[in-house]
Amino acid sequence: MADKKPGDIMITPSGGMLRDIVMRLKLILRLMGDGRVNFFLKLLPVAALAYLISPIDLAPGIALPVIGALDDAAVVGLGAYLFIELCPPGVVQEHMKNLVSNLDPAKPTNDEIVDAEATDVPDDKQS
Repeated sequence: MADKKPGDIMITPSGGMLRDIVMRLKLILRLMGDGRVNFFLKLLPVAALAYLISPIDLAPGIALPVIGALDDAAVVGLGAYLFIELCPPGVVQEHMKNLVSNLDPAKPTNDEIVDAEATDVPDDKQS
């Protein structure tokens, strides 16, 4: 069995489940505001949220409230996934690139680097 190298990992670790959820929500909001995404495609996340707050349920006969919450979560998750997958790939990549660059504090930007030399000023020359 060959040893796996860190570069062989298909999915890069991105910082945890909560960070992924926040990034996906930000991506959806950015795509909803982008004029390059089809208007009818933008109805998909709106319909998923409408299903979440509506009293209509896919599993109405089940008495367990957990099942009702699970099918609501499944519909919202599927709506979000399909919306992102059906958006133009170039637009999604552009917004993801901007989101990742905003969230990664390890990457310094050109504005943060100062190239300078320090000199000491003797006390008698101050004032």
